[in-house]
Order: sequence, then C-alpha cells, then structure tokens
Amino acid sequence: MMSTPDPQTLARQVGETMFAVDVASKDTMGMELLACEPGRALMRMLVKPLHLNGHQICHGGFIFTLADSTFAFACNSYNKNAVAAGCSIEFLKPGKLGDVLTCEGIEQTLSGRHGIYDMKVTNQNGDVIAMFRGKSAQIPGSVVPE
Repeated sequence: MMSTPDPQTLARQVGETMFAVDVASKDTMGMELLACEPGRALMRMLVKPLHLNGHQICHGGFIFTLADSTFAFACNSYNKNAVAAGCSIEFLKPGKLGDVLTCEGIEQTLSGRHGIYDMKVTNQNGDVIAMFRGKSAQIPGSVVPE
C-alpha cells in the first residue's frame, strides 16, 4: 500500500507533472514554474520581442496567459482536476521589453468544487502590472495517479 504524500509534496508533484506537458506555458511562452504549493503557485516570464504589441509593450493577452497559467497550477495543487469557470483581469501598468514578470497566485476560498484565486503580476522592480481573479471548478480525475 502506497502512503499519501504530504500536501506540500503532492502539490509539487502536481506542478511538475502538469508543467512537463504544458506546451503553451513552457515552450510557447517561455514561462518558468517557480513554485506549486497547496493553494498557491508562482510563475515567471521574460518579456521578449515576440510578446510586444503595436505600442511596443507586452500584449495584454500574454500577461493574461501568465496569470491564467499561474491560476491553473494553484487550483490544481490539491491533485483534483480543476479548470477555469471564469476570470477577469485589470491591467495597471505596461510590461516592457526585457521586463521579468512574476505572477503569484493565492487561493482566497475553496468551497466544495469551486475556488476563488487572486493572481498578482509584478515586474522586477515590484511594480504591480496586473491583477487577475479566477474562479475554478473541479472536474473528475486527478493530475497525479492516486
């Protein structure tokens, strides 16, 4: 009989398992998963020329994707499959070429199958670039086989 890993270890395993096959976040966007803990995740992304829009600032869709990916790791951290049921974002400052954007996602509440998570995207100077709130819904299955 296998013992169940502690919540911290399980969350890390979930993060590693998901990130290994996350072509969008890892390979396309160049994101790094820095931490996956119960109800929390931390990701980072360097703003490259391919992320710039017509104003020569980071396209909002890429900032959204960083926040959405962080949200995914935070809400799946308990090894119960979860997807976004809705989300919103507020853009507060532009991301610029060469900026290192870090997103921290923290669970605000988890009730039954639904959770609310807040993501804060900051640059290397600690300036808040965007705030994102997501609502998760658990679906059948797990990330790491139980």
